Amino acid sequence: MTPTQGSSDSSIPSSRATLIVTAVALLFVVVPALFWQQTWFGRELSDEQITEYLADKEKPRNTQHALAQLSERVQRRDPSVKQWYPSIVSLAQHPMAQIRLTSAWVMGQDNGSEEFHQALLQLVDDADPMVARNAALSLAGFKDPTGRPVLQAMLRSFTVTAPRDGVITNRLTQGDIVEQDTLLARIEASGEADPVEVRSPVPGVVEERLLQDGAAVSAGQPVMVLGPSSDHAFEALRALVLVGQEEDLELVRPFLRPSEDAPARLAEQARLTIDEIRNKARL
Repeated sequence: MTPTQGSSDSSIPSSRATLIVTAVALLFVVVPALFWQQTWFGRELSDEQITEYLADKEKPRNTQHALAQLSERVQRRDPSVKQWYPSIVSLAQHPMAQIRLTSAWVMGQDNGSEEFHQALLQLVDDADPMVARNAALSLAGFKDPTGRPVLQAMLRSFTVTAPRDGVITNRLTQGDIVEQDTLLARIEASGEADPVEVRSPVPGVVEERLLQDGAAVSAGQPVMVLGPSSDHAFEALRALVLVGQEEDLELVRPFLRPSEDAPARLAEQARLTIDEIRNKARL
């Protein structure tokens, strides 16, 4: 994709143009470290194994392995990979969120596929926030703004709610870093031996514990507020370079100020995102 603006000397790209190119290029291959925290599947599979693994309903790791191999082929623009596109699309409906997430990641790497585009439009409304986030980032590669509400949510605080009634015991305090599936609290119910664990659906930073230890809690009640993960905010800002609108500026501006929790690269990306949104608005 051609950057919106370049250097006055066309032979020497400006640092700003370079940042734009980098941002756009990486959006087509959503960073696996952020959204796919599984073992690297490096063993090369034959075509027959890929077909077999994609259909394996007993071992989801085999399916993930096949998707990882296909992602490499998509990146290489290997024309043979298109024979598995229907299978990749069908896995967007898999009951396991991790498979849906990985499918969304793979589909984001071919922004010329209309069948991928249509499947991502369904995934962006997924009940699992990580799947929805991955789909929104992939849709940005298609220059499709449908995922903007999800991208906006990646820049906002996330409220975690209780899965059941009971008495809560917190495990984390303000400022603690949270990854996806981090144990946040436990809820004990009368008459039951084992407490229910409250785990984080998304990464972030603990902003506020809403209940003290020993407090009664009801199912669906907010129990903790998480500030946005700097990595996820960074990815959302890069996506907004492509699909952001002027009303997104209010959400982007707070990231202009570097802090301990918001590294300098985040502030630089926020500045770049604001510049690109304003440039597009003037066209």
